[in-house]
Amino acid sequence: MSQLIDELRTIAGRRHVLTGDAQTRRFRQGYRYGGGAVLAVVRPGTLVEMWRALQACHKAGTIIICQAANTGLTGGSTPVPEGYDRPVVIINTMRLRRLDLITGGGQVVSQPGVTLDQLEKTLRPIGREPHSVIGSSCIGASVTGGVCNNSGGSLIRRGPAFTQLALFAQTTASGELKLVNHLGIELGESPEEILGRLDRGEINESDIATSANRHASDHEYCNHVRDISAATPARFNADPRRLYEASGSAGRLAVFALRLDTFPADEKTQVFYIGTNDPAELENIRRDILGDFESLPIAGEYMHSSAYALSQQYGKDLFLFLQAFGTDRIPLAFALKSRFDAITEKLGLGSAISDRLLQFITGLLPEHLPLRLNDFRDKYAHHLLLKMGDTGIDEARQYLSARFPTQNGAYFECTEQEGTAAFLNRFAVGGSVVRYRAVHPKTVEDIVALDIALPRNTLDWFEKLPDEIAQKIDFTMYCGHFFCHVLHQEYLVKKGEDCDAVKDAILSLLSARGAQYPAEHNVGHLYPAADSLKDFYRELDPTNSFNPGIGKTSRLLNWQEPGHYTQ
Repeated sequence: MSQLIDELRTIAGRRHVLTGDAQTRRFRQGYRYGGGAVLAVVRPGTLVEMWRALQACHKAGTIIICQAANTGLTGGSTPVPEGYDRPVVIINTMRLRRLDLITGGGQVVSQPGVTLDQLEKTLRPIGREPHSVIGSSCIGASVTGGVCNNSGGSLIRRGPAFTQLALFAQTTASGELKLVNHLGIELGESPEEILGRLDRGEINESDIATSANRHASDHEYCNHVRDISAATPARFNADPRRLYEASGSAGRLAVFALRLDTFPADEKTQVFYIGTNDPAELENIRRDILGDFESLPIAGEYMHSSAYALSQQYGKDLFLFLQAFGTDRIPLAFALKSRFDAITEKLGLGSAISDRLLQFITGLLPEHLPLRLNDFRDKYAHHLLLKMGDTGIDEARQYLSARFPTQNGAYFECTEQEGTAAFLNRFAVGGSVVRYRAVHPKTVEDIVALDIALPRNTLDWFEKLPDEIAQKIDFTMYCGHFFCHVLHQEYLVKKGEDCDAVKDAILSLLSARGAQYPAEHNVGHLYPAADSLKDFYRELDPTNSFNPGIGKTSRLLNWQEPGHYTQ
């Protein structure tokens, strides 16, 4: 395989082909899970280079894992420690950052390394927004990663990331590598002509086709989520209504470009902060707003008070970093932390030294969250961050003022600073769970992280674990995208307990409630894919060459099962 590495170095440049455990660590290690061996990591600087690297890997018979920001929570863009039947090459796309506005800014053509943060900043001057402006954008996630995982959806009107207009490479059943142009843009005939034009931004408006049969966003979702009588979830990863080529592909294709809708930004916004000790009050608010309001909320984020406190204490450094430097510096910060952790691992000190240092330093700093938010943390168990825009502001103001205060709850209108802090604290929760595990190795075995989608007609939405499960858990974290009933439930399992057994027990309870899982983080290497999702993956990748093993499927060539592999 040294010949392949030499060829990749010729294609992308020596400094952009990484080998060895230390150099490849931050690409092999997932944000929470992952960490298998790789032959090399290649970082192409143009789409043409990416195509040539794909061709070289395909010819050499390697497994190909296409990776962008590597911020996934289920290990879906990193190799597994158990290994494969072929060498693995990671193609990291974060140098491919070209973003072109088309149709007067109503749509964009995004290369695979474009981040949500980059897209949001590009659209802001023209008064438009991407499908998601919060959530994963806080940690530098890519636009393409969101589409490939059907993630996002915190913005209630727009739904999860989705498009039917994409440019991608795939292997055929006969083993041929081909480029498929379904962007709806005429760019030429040969792969290098098509990709070269995109590299140079040569997109003529006259070459852009419009079609009623293909869409660049989930245009039906705003009505779909309002159906509060439906016995099915609003959205989940295996939902066949939103599996289409690149959308939901989970790395089973090599995506070169996506065409996506943009949306008009609200001129005015207002965050209402609601607290209650009765979860039924929040469900009544959800049903009233979805069923009766003329204006859908921009966002409606749920936090349990324990999640608030966890993020406040263990997500403080992320909060302060974002406040000081913005989201575009997050990938660099993660890279520096990974390099530091690689050094401490090599010295036999483990990989948690950086987490402990950061936790100690931030513990010395003054309180960072506003007083009124902390007051609600102490008074109420359940928190709802309701963000309304334009005409919806008065609609929500009148509704909430007539409803509160109650015996169990109250609300207030946030200042701009309070609203920003509330949402930032909410989206620092994911990192705070990882930090808690790192600094409490003596009491925590590991994280069982679930993202689940409850049916839209669910009334009793808040989980109550039976004692035989609860006693095995050191700390439980609940938050989520409340209006679509997508909840993130994370359990820090006590030292010595069987995490898989805890997970299976909780999933059995969720299945009995009609929940679907995963909801938006995709199966990765943590969840078994449903049969329909496996069929989708096999259709996209019949030779099992792109990201094999996702969804606990076969990691072997041509989808063979262990024990039946033949070269």
